[in-house]
Amino acid sequence: MPYNIVLIEPEIHTNTGNIGRLSLASGSILHLVKPFGFEITDSRLKRAGLDYWKHIELHTYENADEFFEMHKDKKMTFLSSHAKKEYYDIPYEDDMFFVFGKESAGLSKQITDQFADQLYKIPLHNPHIRSLNLANAVGIVVYEGLRNLRK
Repeated sequence: MPYNIVLIEPEIHTNTGNIGRLSLASGSILHLVKPFGFEITDSRLKRAGLDYWKHIELHTYENADEFFEMHKDKKMTFLSSHAKKEYYDIPYEDDMFFVFGKESAGLSKQITDQFADQLYKIPLHNPHIRSLNLANAVGIVVYEGLRNLRK
């Protein structure tokens, strides 16, 4: 598998469903870290992922501590609008983890402080917007990574 998509405390079922569909299309593994803002059995989550949900490789974790303990030796990149470096500069590698925060607040300050050297952003070119939709952001980063692996 080329990549691992990690959602820390996702809040919106349709975003998560769309990201699940994207994970399958890109050959990636989806990791969901609780608490969720929806039930994993929510029909709207499944509908956003269409009938592909049963084919998605999905791992869930009770909290961020459990996730980080299980994957402490893995190559990780964290996406945040507060980063200085841009996603074009990510040193993309096979099997790396792309970690995204929840829709309302992004990654916690504890995570962004702890992993400051691994923090990247998608640039926004208008001062009237704070962030992109989470599913769009995941798509941008994952497919840029796939493009980079082809080099």
